[in-house]
Amino acid sequence: MKEGPSIATVAALMGDPARANMLGALMAGRALTAGELAREAGVSAPTASGHLARLGEAGLVLVEAQGRHRYFRLSGADVAHVLEGLMGLAARTGRLRTRPGPRDPALRQARTCYDHMAGEWAVRLFDAFAADGRLAAAEGGVSLTEAGRSFFRAEGIDTGALEASRRPLCRACLDWSERRPHLGGALGRAILDHALSRGWVRRASQGRALHVTPPGHRAFRAWTGAAEAATAETIGYARG
Repeated sequence: MKEGPSIATVAALMGDPARANMLGALMAGRALTAGELAREAGVSAPTASGHLARLGEAGLVLVEAQGRHRYFRLSGADVAHVLEGLMGLAARTGRLRTRPGPRDPALRQARTCYDHMAGEWAVRLFDAFAADGRLAAAEGGVSLTEAGRSFFRAEGIDTGALEASRRPLCRACLDWSERRPHLGGALGRAILDHALSRGWVRRASQGRALHVTPPGHRAFRAWTGAAEAATAETIGYARG
């Protein structure tokens, strides 16, 4: 018997269609009830409870009680990172769980990847940060440069506080739809929080999609720089 962690056990838990749908729903970053997750998975409430118990035992989800309700969420950004990578692998095979529908363009443009942004805009921002030296290649990923620290401080993001936290500051997270990296880690979360607080993006009422508002398009174009302004016009910008 091989020594070390059992990859097969975790893969089997994630690979079950119902559990995969539940985990995918939790990628939006919201805590959901067992009933909501049962509907996402298309299973009965007792079946959903059994799946959630197994996911909890494996440390993939956490449960929080508030009054009579119990809410489930992913146990951490590391689980979301693995799920996003698996989605990228699945997309590369060309196998889709459902027929593409009207929501797909919105998901490809901007969505949550647990607690940070993913999609076309997130990848474009990552590319711009790397191209002009706000991010630099580091062993196994990326790091924030002094130019990057100055930029984000000027934008109102306290990078010093982020660096003092235990979470990695920057993480290159492979985007399943673009198949190129977007920015995760503490800075990725701070950017999403910043964009939400300023009304640059709005969460969809359900699911992972983010709506980029007109002020958000202007702000992101400014962040990507003049060279990106014309290219950004190709990202489904609709007024309203």
